[in-house]
Amino acid sequence: MDRSRAWVRIGVLALLWGSTFLWIEVALEALTPVQVTFGRCLLGAVTLLALCRVSGRRLPRSPAVWGRVFVAAFFCNALPFALFSFGQQSIDSGVAGVLNATTPLWSLLLGVAVGTEGGPRPARLAGLLLGFAGVVLIFAPWQAGESVGWGALAIVGAAAGYAVGFLFMSRRLVGKGIPTIALSAAQLAAATVLTAPTLAVGGLTPIDITPRQLIATVILGVVATGVTFHLTYRNIAAEGATNTAAVGYLLPVVSVALGVVVLHEDFSLRIALGMVVVLAGVALTRRSASAGRSSPAGPPLPRPLSRHEQGVRQ
Repeated sequence: MDRSRAWVRIGVLALLWGSTFLWIEVALEALTPVQVTFGRCLLGAVTLLALCRVSGRRLPRSPAVWGRVFVAAFFCNALPFALFSFGQQSIDSGVAGVLNATTPLWSLLLGVAVGTEGGPRPARLAGLLLGFAGVVLIFAPWQAGESVGWGALAIVGAAAGYAVGFLFMSRRLVGKGIPTIALSAAQLAAATVLTAPTLAVGGLTPIDITPRQLIATVILGVVATGVTFHLTYRNIAAEGATNTAAVGYLLPVVSVALGVVVLHEDFSLRIALGMVVVLAGVALTRRSASAGRSSPAGPPLPRPLSRHEQGVRQ
């Protein structure tokens, strides 16, 4: 049951997260990158703050916790959101989703560097490499007519920012007795504060927006940022930073599929094969991680959570 719930949570997270690139693409038709970045942070923060109030959860009060929240907000929200908005000015949404799938590799490398991963198991490492191979197959860099530009590099930088943010959140914020809904709301509020000053540079342009573009912007902020970020926080609490980052390997499947269905992009045999390889890599990664948690030679299984602790995880 726990494993099936984990797969459902990952599937929903991948679907919502993978759609982000489509909404950014449409929002950029009417807004500047700075406006898109600030708008999604603001709408996401308002959404989660409202959920906090409805659920009776309170934001952190400790200045030390807020300091850590601002650090996490920079690496996991303000920086990557800005890089995505600027990067997608020159590359399409499908490619952005593919390049963002490098997040698991960055996360694994950082985890090994700081000692949270130890030595990755061969099966898990094979799954990560298999997933990366699927990403390369979908992207097909050997077919590119020109060299990788600044837009693509910006998306890779955003993926690295996610990896740093996930690791920091896992080590310094999750599991400290603060509900994840309160942490996610506080972090998006902090990201809104961090991105607000950037409106002075490119954010004061008059807005002429159509209903289609307005709907995309609202979905980007409320669902693809607010709801998705809270699910990401809960997944970090339940699965850890590296396992959460592995969801990134599913993003090319979603972003390319949406490109085909919504934008009527070509769907080739190569792309289909790449998606299969990506899914196989994720499955191998998660199977290895689950085996590691349940192995007699591994660490002891956690005790059942009390009612109070279960409430804190929400």
